[in-house]
Amino acid sequence: MNNIVSHIGIFFIKLLGRLPFWFLYRLSDVGYYLMILSGYRKKIVFQNLHLAFPEKSDQEIKAISRKFFRHLCDMFIETFKMSSLREKQIRKRIQMENTELLDRYYDEGKDVIVATAHYNNWEWTPSLNLFIKAQGCGVYHPLKNKPYDRFMLKLRSTWGTLNFTMKASYRSMHKLKMENKRFAIGMISDQSPVKKRIQYYNNFFNQLTPSLTGAAKMSIKTNSPMVFMRMDKIKRGYYKITIEPLVENPQGYTETEITDMYTRCLEDIIREKPEFWLWSHNRWKHKKINK
Repeated sequence: MNNIVSHIGIFFIKLLGRLPFWFLYRLSDVGYYLMILSGYRKKIVFQNLHLAFPEKSDQEIKAISRKFFRHLCDMFIETFKMSSLREKQIRKRIQMENTELLDRYYDEGKDVIVATAHYNNWEWTPSLNLFIKAQGCGVYHPLKNKPYDRFMLKLRSTWGTLNFTMKASYRSMHKLKMENKRFAIGMISDQSPVKKRIQYYNNFFNQLTPSLTGAAKMSIKTNSPMVFMRMDKIKRGYYKITIEPLVENPQGYTETEITDMYTRCLEDIIREKPEFWLWSHNRWKHKKINK
């Protein structure tokens, strides 16, 4: 029964994906008001914003939260649109800056770890594969719902990106190396780790926060440079992605040092435009109290 419901949901998502952007954004406007009226994750969003910005007033927090919910609705419909979005369209809607850095690493025979985050529309970041010489790859966490997992995996492969689970990532990378294929592998590293797998706490918005070290570990183990993929929203449906250098020679650093570099970079861009980060994620559910 659950699979039937899932397949019906996917069918309607595909139908929505065929609609023009202007109509989808009208739906997004409706969805925003319904989300506000329903109080969707309002408590966790306000709690996270107050933790991150204790200096801001309730009115300022409310303003950020409303901008966040409006953007979140836009992101949902933009993700639906991926099922029918063609290469020509995505090239028009995504500006790429400093991809020359990735191409230089490619020419030097180096693979690259691309650290990114749940900031702006991360579901469109696999389009990087269209703009670089290396094979674009991504690490993902499988969804429990199998039909939706297969559907999302197909969406994330739209522009030729290869996708691996974390468990299979090293094996898949080794296979690409054996085939003499250079790759740039993207990793979203800002979510909260499973409690039993927490290995490191660092300072994130003045909170001792459990942080994933997998990207740093992978960078050091494979001796691959690590870059940060910054995504800025120009306007609805239009983004700019900038590749920023993070670590050129990772084996000169520890996992925690590289993780701290990533965290500082992420916090800086969130402070600039806080409404574009995923505040509905319970990032501090395993917060450590500094005694």
